[in-house]
Amino acid sequence: MTKIGYAEIAAELRKQMQNGQLNPGDRIPSLNAIQEQYGVTVTTANRAFKQLKAEGLTYAKPGVGTVVAARPRSAATGAARIDRLNATGKPFVPEETATDHMAVIRGCNDDDIIEQLRIEPFEEVVIRRRTFRRNDVPYALGLSFIHQRALRDVPEITQAGPLQPFWQKTYTERTGKEITRSPERRTARLAAGYELEALEVPAPAHAAVPVLVLHTTFYDEDGPIELWEDVYTPGFWQESTE
Repeated sequence: MTKIGYAEIAAELRKQMQNGQLNPGDRIPSLNAIQEQYGVTVTTANRAFKQLKAEGLTYAKPGVGTVVAARPRSAATGAARIDRLNATGKPFVPEETATDHMAVIRGCNDDDIIEQLRIEPFEEVVIRRRTFRRNDVPYALGLSFIHQRALRDVPEITQAGPLQPFWQKTYTERTGKEITRSPERRTARLAAGYELEALEVPAPAHAAVPVLVLHTTFYDEDGPIELWEDVYTPGFWQESTE
C-alpha cells in the first residue's frame, strides 16, 4: 500500500475548496481529524496545513482553527466547474453566478474551432455563451461550440437559458455515449471588443488588451462534440483541479 504524503493531502483539501465542498470562512478538518482520516503522522498533517497556508488558501482564525481564505480574484477553469458539478451537483460555489446567457446557430469560419470540431468551413454549430461572475464581478466569458449532430438528441441546447441538467449528461442518458474531455489548453491573445464589453473591462476604443484563453474539447465515440472557450478577465488567476 502506497503511503500518502502531505502533498496528496493538501491536493485533496485544495480540490474541496475548488469544487465548493469547502467555502471561504469554513473551518477545515483539524490536524487530529486529518491524521485519523489518512493514517498519517502529525508531522505529515502539519506539512499539508503549512502548504495550504503558504499558497494563501487558508489562515488561522483565533478560537476557531484553520479556515478557508477568501479569494476574490480567483477564477475556476472549465475542468474545475465540471469536477465541482460531478462532486457536488452544484455548478457554482456560493459567490459565483452566470449571466447573459445566449444560444444561436451559426456558420463557423474560425480555423481553430473548425480544426478542433473537425468540421467543414462555414458548417453550422450551436454557440452557447454566458458570463461567469464571482461576487458579481465578471471573471470569464464562456463560449461553447457544439457540433450540430448533438441537436438530434438534445435539441434543448438551442435554448438561451441555463440547462438543467448539464446537456452532456442528457446526451449520455439518451444515447448511451459517454463524453470525455481533453486536457485544458492555454494561450493568450488580444481581446475582441465584444469580449471586453462582456467582461466589463474599461478600455479606449481600439485598445490592445491581452487576455488569457483556455480551450477544452469534449469527445464521444464518434469524435469531437463540443469545444469550450473561456476568455478570462485581466487580473484574475485560475483554479484548476488538474
